[in-house]
This record gives sequence, structure tokens and C-alpha cells, in this order.
Amino acid sequence: MTDQGCRAGARCSSGLGAYSDRSRGGNTRTNTGASTWHPVGLSCPVTQEGSSLLQRPDDSCGRNQSVRSPGSWLPAVCDASVTNVCNAACDFCGFARDKGLAGPKRYMDAEDFARAIPFLRRRHVRYMTLQGGEPLVHPGIVRLVAEVAGAGMQAAIITNGWFLPRYIEPLAAAGLGRLVISIDSANLGTHEYNRGLDGLTSRIKQGIRGAQARGIPVTASVTVSRLVRYEDLAKTLWHLGFDGVEFSYPRQEALGSTSLVYGEGSHLVDLTRDELLEALEAIRRLKKQFPVFNSMASLAEVGRFVRGEPQHVPCVGGYKYFYLDWNLDIWRCEAWPEKLGSVFDLDNISDQRDPCNACMMGCYRNASMLMHSGISATDALAAVIGGDVTAAVAALFRRGVAMSLWTLIREAPHIRRLTARRTKSRGLKAAAADEPRAIMDEGQRPAEAD
Repeated sequence: MTDQGCRAGARCSSGLGAYSDRSRGGNTRTNTGASTWHPVGLSCPVTQEGSSLLQRPDDSCGRNQSVRSPGSWLPAVCDASVTNVCNAACDFCGFARDKGLAGPKRYMDAEDFARAIPFLRRRHVRYMTLQGGEPLVHPGIVRLVAEVAGAGMQAAIITNGWFLPRYIEPLAAAGLGRLVISIDSANLGTHEYNRGLDGLTSRIKQGIRGAQARGIPVTASVTVSRLVRYEDLAKTLWHLGFDGVEFSYPRQEALGSTSLVYGEGSHLVDLTRDELLEALEAIRRLKKQFPVFNSMASLAEVGRFVRGEPQHVPCVGGYKYFYLDWNLDIWRCEAWPEKLGSVFDLDNISDQRDPCNACMMGCYRNASMLMHSGISATDALAAVIGGDVTAAVAALFRRGVAMSLWTLIREAPHIRRLTARRTKSRGLKAAAADEPRAIMDEGQRPAEAD
């Protein structure tokens, strides 16, 4: 099962948040700084901060291309849910095996996924996280990783870790670039209880050792919940061997897409405004003890969302971040109420540049903060080329640009360390290329957990 919202800088695994002023069938107040209300199910209101009218057609592929923004060439991220099946029973997730929300078992078709890769490449997707459900129950997960890596993208997986002893070697051989494992508590007994998987800790340790031996960086994905004791978390994560941690934020209400990463009725994520703010402060303190990949700026932005204050950085969902489900449908994000279309129509789907700050999904928040300065720079360059110096200056001197640039500088050590680990991983794979290797039969599906 994936966590609630962190997949790219993990899954990775989210949500409009327990504190989002939203009730089904009612209205939503977006925290963009505008006093605009809009009905649930409609797109976010457009605000001036971060908006761009600078768009141009891109027919570089020789196809009927849609309208593209100036920064279309910047790398993009895609989270792909390859199945709705999960072997875990997490209290705060709709994919849980005992909740009955997922419906009939679905597995992304490997052949169709392979055909979809060029469409994602043309949209400049260079980072892809495979998630679920639990992605390692997919019978062709090794091939899916190989397709991503073979296309020159970084392939990541977010998993509960149960099947890692069986899969870490073939996944590494297929080109896995990053491993993300869900952790719910500093107390590993509590973690196993919430997951409904006795003996999970030993399997996670095995998987981490296997990943480390192959030079694959390993990140913990932790959902903010009542299970987390932040003051004890660093010791547990160091003990398990994680390279870093990324936090996702709690959500109770159903998402607009096919994703089920929400905990309707779960007391574990039914946090008050003050509890959320206290959690954000605890994460800031944890950064002094352990590598936390949620930047200070993104934590501050989420804090502003929780307090109902104006936001400084618009979400890149639908422009530089996408959600792909097991039906091969592409979405602006997991929270969005309607799909953009089939992934095979992606060449004809326009960049979504209308600013949105309607949720606090961790993966999108973190990526948006890191990407904002680069996007603004390309907008400014396009404006200069078009002779509009005023627009160029406006693009560069928004408050969020300085925040984003400073975030890139502060996060550079973490990025360099993970890059070094991935470089080592590629070296190990190249050295082993001439050695015989037994790869598990792709058609074998992992047995369900007891």
C-alpha cells in the first residue's frame, strides 16, 4: 500500500488534507489568497500569482501537438499506480485489503505501458514512481521497471516492503533507481500492527540491505498521523538504514481520481488544525537529526495552507507532474475530479498552467517548490524573446521564485548524495553485466500475505 502522498521525491505517497474546509456536496475554499469559493468538482480558481499566458505550439515530434508552455522542456514527474491490489491492511488507506473499496483486481497491462512510455517521454517525463496499491503484487513489475529505466527515466518504487526479499535483486538488475518504503511509526511493532503484516520489519531490513549492496538509495515515506512519535523517528530510521525520509500529509476524504490513498473514518489521520501545525514543527526539528526531504519552504507553504493564508508557489500538477492509473488514464493529479484523457492522447493535451493550491499533497508540494524557479526562468526567457520585458521581470520577481531558488541551494547536499549513490548503482550493474544472472519468471505473482 502506498502512503498518503509521497511518491516522487518519494509517493511519493497525499491529499486535500484533513484540514481543507471541504465537505462532500458543499463548497471548497481554496487557500490561494483569493476570497473565491467554488463548488466541489470544479477546477481551482485562477490567481495572478504564478499564472502564465506565455504559450507556444510545439511540433518537434512531427505530430499534432497541443499548446505547450515555454518551459515544456524541463523534466517532469509521473506517479503511476500499476495496480489497485494491496496485501496490507493500513487503517488510513482505501487500498487496504480489508476495506473492500478497490473493487475488482486491476493490473496495468505491461504491453500497453510499454507503448505509453514514448508519450510520457515526449512530455519530458524523466522521473517515474511505480506505486499501487502495492506495486510488488503486479505480476510484471520487473518488466515495468525495465521499461522505465530503458527509456532513460529514473525508475522508483514505493512499497510496504513485504515482497522485497523476493524482488530486490531482479528489480536492481532491471534498473531500479530509487526505493521508497512506507513507515508508519518509530515503534516497529506499531508499524506492523497498522499494516496488518506480522514479520514485516525483517523483510524491510532484508530489502534495504539488498538495495544498499546494489547502490540503490532508500527513502522512508511517512504519513503524518497519530502513530508518529517524531522525537523517536530518527533513531528508528538510522537503525533500519534509510538514506532519508519524506513526509506526506493526512487525508480523510475521497480523491477525485481512481487513487484510494485516503483514510475515511480513520482516527489516525483525523487531525485538528493545531495538531497539523504541531506536526509540521516537529518535522522541522527532525531535520536537525536526520535527512528530511520536505524542504523548509514547502513545510512553510503547507503551514500557510493549514492556517488559510495566501500561498506563494502554485502546484505543477498537469504541467510538470502527472498521475497515471492502471487504466492508462492520465490525470492532472490524484486529487483532481476528472482525468485529462488517455495517456495515448497526451500529445494533444495542453499544459495545465492555471494555478492551484487547493490541497496539501506532499509530493506535489515538494516538487512544486523545487521546480518553481526553473519554470519562472523559462517563462521570463520566453517573454524576453517575445519582446515583453515587463512580463519577464514579473515572472522572475515573484516572491515564490526566491523561495524556490533558496530551496534548491539548501537541498543540494541531499541531491548530490543520492546522485552519488545512483552513480555507484549504475557502476555495479555495469560490472555485473557479464555475469550470468537468474531473473525470476515475470509471470509468477507473489503469494498474498497471511
